[in-house]
Amino acid sequence: MAAWFQELDELLRARRTVPELVSESGRLLPLRVFFPLAVGLGALYGFFMGWYGLIGPEEPRVMQLVASTVKVPALFLLTLLVTYPSLYVFNALVGCRLSFLATLRLLVAAVVVNLAVAASFGPILAFFTLSTTSYSFVVLLNVGLLGIAGVVGLGFLLQTLKRLARAQGWVRPTGTEPSWRRAPEEHRAALERAPGADELGPRSPTLVFNIWVVIYGLVGAQMGWLLRPFIGQPGAPFTWFRPRSGNFFESVLTHLERLLGV
Repeated sequence: MAAWFQELDELLRARRTVPELVSESGRLLPLRVFFPLAVGLGALYGFFMGWYGLIGPEEPRVMQLVASTVKVPALFLLTLLVTYPSLYVFNALVGCRLSFLATLRLLVAAVVVNLAVAASFGPILAFFTLSTTSYSFVVLLNVGLLGIAGVVGLGFLLQTLKRLARAQGWVRPTGTEPSWRRAPEEHRAALERAPGADELGPRSPTLVFNIWVVIYGLVGAQMGWLLRPFIGQPGAPFTWFRPRSGNFFESVLTHLERLLGV
């Protein structure tokens, strides 16, 4: 267990994402270590999330604590399963030379960073959960904390991909001549007439990855909505899942209106 936390510490300090090695060796991002870490860190945050079911105005609901502990890692791993193929295709489109397995290892590492940040918020979540009985406040607090953790995790992924881009040469440095202008004389005229030729450059991969980040965020939000309840609504009986109705964004807006008394 201590060795796993050492691996996590090295990941957080970017020692496991050295561009020259991450695509060549699975030892830097071993799935046998980081996959269980993702599950454990997600379960830790879910444990704190489930506290509201124990101290709410109703009788303690231990099963809600169990459900939250199980559902949080499931949320992130299912989101990874749904969005991973698109990330691999996007990588290929921009010329990334990461293999199928190397891309998976990198995405699992990003999920671990995401959940490590979320788990570090656990004591903060516990403090506010113990100090309030407002269901809407607790819901929005969880959305905010998980949102911050998600931004950090995706930022880690994007920065790593950009470092790989520069190291592998599939993004040219700013100010350098694009490869199509260095083409043989007989091909240059045709390339210059190609649609979008002037736009080929270092911003293209960034745009592609930013699009993928939006897709990942939307899938994660809707996946959380499908797996609800995570906290347990006061007055409602415990259930593992609720019927499909509405969506994540409508729910957030509703809770915000209730909290502000609108």
